Amino acid sequence: MNTDKINIRNLSLEELKAQMIAFGQQAFRAKQVYEWLWNKNAHAFDEMSSLSKELRAQLETHFYIDGITVADQQISSDKTIKCAFEIEQGKVVEGVLIPTSSRMTACISSQVGCSLSCTFCATGRLKLLRNLSAGEIVDQVVYLKNQAEQRYNIPLSNIVYMGMGEPLLNYKNMLRSTEIITSKEGLGMSPRRITVSTAGIAKMIKKLGDDEVKFNLALSLHAANDEKRSKIMEINDTNNLDSLAEALAYFYEKTGTRVTFEYIIFKDFNDSIEDARELLTFSRCVPCKINIIEYNPIDDAAFQRADPKKTDEFAAYLEGKGLVVNVRRSRGKDIDAACGQLANKNKAVTEKVLK
Repeated sequence: MNTDKINIRNLSLEELKAQMIAFGQQAFRAKQVYEWLWNKNAHAFDEMSSLSKELRAQLETHFYIDGITVADQQISSDKTIKCAFEIEQGKVVEGVLIPTSSRMTACISSQVGCSLSCTFCATGRLKLLRNLSAGEIVDQVVYLKNQAEQRYNIPLSNIVYMGMGEPLLNYKNMLRSTEIITSKEGLGMSPRRITVSTAGIAKMIKKLGDDEVKFNLALSLHAANDEKRSKIMEINDTNNLDSLAEALAYFYEKTGTRVTFEYIIFKDFNDSIEDARELLTFSRCVPCKINIIEYNPIDDAAFQRADPKKTDEFAAYLEGKGLVVNVRRSRGKDIDAACGQLANKNKAVTEKVLK
C-alpha cells in the first residue's frame, strides 16, 4: 500500500467537504462519498458509480479505503456465529453474532489483543498489537448485520463492544465508530442499541460523560471489593472501586443513562451471599442493572463455573433488595465464542496474534 495515501475513512464529513473543494468539486460530493463509504459500505472507489470518473481518479490518487476480510467462521449448535476477521498486516480479531429469542446482537472488537491481562479472559493473554480504526470496527458490524439478515432473516438489533480489547483505550476510534453506526449517512441505528463495555478506567468514564454520549455503558465489575477485584483485574490497582463509583456517578449526572454492571460469577470466589451484599452496596453509587454471567472456562484457567443453585441464590438475593438482575447463560460455548473465550482456541487467531 502507498503510505503517502490517506485512509479516507478517517475523515469526517466536514473534512471530506474541504477535500472536495480542494479538488475543484462541489461540496455536496462529500456527502455522496460519505454515503458510499458508510451506508453502502464501498471498499473501492470504482464502486462509487454516482461519482464522475474524474473524481474517482482523484480519490484513488490521494486516498485508500481500509477494511477487513473474513479469515475463518464457525457456527455453533445454538446458531451463534464466530468470525475471525483479518485486518491489515495479517493481524486477526474476532466478532460474534449472538441470536436469542428477543434480540440479534453483534459483539465486536476494538483492539488487536488487549493490554489489561484479566486472569479469567482468553483475550487478556494476548499482547496488544494495535487499535482498530473506526472503519475496521464498523466493518465487523456490517458483516455481522449481513449474516443476521442472510442466514436468519432477522435484522441486527443490538451492538456490544465486548469483544477483544478495551474500548476506552481506543477512545477516539471507538467514539467515531458509534457516530458512524448511528448517523443517517451510516447504518442509522439508535445509540440506545449500542453498549460499550469497559474494565474500568475512571478518567475515560468521566470523558464519556463530558462528551454526553447517547449509548449505554457497562462496567466489567466481577467483584465488589478491591482485594478480590485486584486479584483478577490488574486495572483495579490504578482504578479502584471508589474512583469508579465517583466516575460512574459523574457519567450518570451528565448523561442520565443507567449503567450495567457485568458480574462473572466464579465458584468459591465471588459467589457467596456476602459477595452479593458487597455488590448491593457498590451498586448504590449509580442507577443500574446487574448482569450475572456464567463463567466460560479457558485453557489452564484457575477458575470454575459457579454452581447453578448458588448463582440463582445470588441473583435472588439482589432481586429481593430491589435490583434489576439478569442471569446471562452462555451462547456459543462449543465454538469458544462465549464471554471471555475470544481468541482461546481459534487457530487462525492464535497463530497470527501471538506472533
